[in-house]
Amino acid sequence: MQVYRGMDIGTAKPSKETRSRIAYHLIDLVEPKHDMSVAQFQAAGRQALETIESCGRDVVIAGGSGLHMRSLVDPLVFEGTDADLRAVLESTPTRDLISELMAADADAASVVDLANPRRVVRAVEILRLSGRTPSQRHFTNESTAVREYEPIDPIVLVGVDPGDVIEARVAARCQAMFATGLLEEVRSLQGKLGRAAAQAVGYKELVPVIEGRSTPAEGLEHVVRATLALVKQQRTYFRRDPRVRWLVWHNDPERRWSALCELLESAE
Repeated sequence: MQVYRGMDIGTAKPSKETRSRIAYHLIDLVEPKHDMSVAQFQAAGRQALETIESCGRDVVIAGGSGLHMRSLVDPLVFEGTDADLRAVLESTPTRDLISELMAADADAASVVDLANPRRVVRAVEILRLSGRTPSQRHFTNESTAVREYEPIDPIVLVGVDPGDVIEARVAARCQAMFATGLLEEVRSLQGKLGRAAAQAVGYKELVPVIEGRSTPAEGLEHVVRATLALVKQQRTYFRRDPRVRWLVWHNDPERRWSALCELLESAE
């Protein structure tokens, strides 16, 4: 969500002072009324990676979205999409779409979750646009490498998880965001958020507050709850990745830094 301009406090963008010392990329790329797909993020990110690496410099990728991270380091392929076709498919009974999918690919059920309407719609969309069946896409070299967590280039993945203190840290962080103007930021963006940006945690929960349907205290509670749900989702995603090396948590930042240095040295 840091790709969207004006969404600063709620996405915890690095400060101007920090950005004056460290070169950041993929921040403030588009207006929030425009949706930026993962495929577009991937293209912009890989271009940035090529530019940095051509100068002989190392790259640190930091963030919360596992899919966006993997889009940069793994050979993920994003098929094309068509908004008009997607609208037609979303209004079509799922059973009809499943029938179409199975007629084209008898093994579709083994690679597509047919109980998930969203995945069925996407599979049929790709089928109609490219003619490629789910089975054909599933057994490409790229798809196999993604399933086996084989990156494009050598990488070291480090996970930092504060464990049981996460709830207190999330609550404190959300309170700090409120104190520095999150509610005012959401108010300034009202009516300017596209479909993707409007789903950002910390923003959609505050719309009822802006509209007078709930109190700021209730809004803060909802933001904390939604953030913790996102944390749980991120933990589940990254715990599945066997490449991630998890740091033992220390409250002292100096000890965390020392542990990270030791980990990186062992990975060389």
